[in-house]
Amino acid sequence: MKRKLIKITSRAVPIDQENIDTDQILPARYLKAITREGFAEKLFRDWRFDEHDQPKPDFVLNDPTYSGEILVAGRNFGSGSSREHAAWALADYGFTVVVSSFFGDIFKNNALNNSLLPIQVSEEFLRQLFEQIASDPATEVTVDVQAQTISAAGHTESFDIQPYKKICIMNGYDDIDYLVSMKERIEAFEKTRKDDYSIV
Repeated sequence: MKRKLIKITSRAVPIDQENIDTDQILPARYLKAITREGFAEKLFRDWRFDEHDQPKPDFVLNDPTYSGEILVAGRNFGSGSSREHAAWALADYGFTVVVSSFFGDIFKNNALNNSLLPIQVSEEFLRQLFEQIASDPATEVTVDVQAQTISAAGHTESFDIQPYKKICIMNGYDDIDYLVSMKERIEAFEKTRKDDYSIV
């Protein structure tokens, strides 16, 4: 069972760049691993470190000014190949929410399957959020999964999430956990079924 995400208030890390693809999130050379641990240090590896494996001071994840569990990114985040490892890396780093005005469909599903909530907002809200964080890095963003709202600096916007995925995110379920949670209801249903099979 994964971490439950019902409501979170956190500072945010901004990457104001469009079309960030999964190869930039997690370079292809790290795809050999089959477990989900240890990917945090590989997140945005080629942007975070130089050829000598030294941190690049101008990249936001190396800037102590910014921190938090919420990543705010430009339009079309997670485009490109379908690697689930990109979602693993973001979650392993400590992000629980990614905000953008558009997501790659496969990345969005991979994120939801790994308790990483992708929140799609309007271009206007995203721009306001970037501007607010730039003017005050201590800006806090509140995400209410139950109400399906995201708020910051007096601005609030609703977001969509599939009802099934909402249940899973709020309860920390994967698909198997969800089925286990339904065990009593399934058993009760089975008891009420009538055997209508007959041999002809």
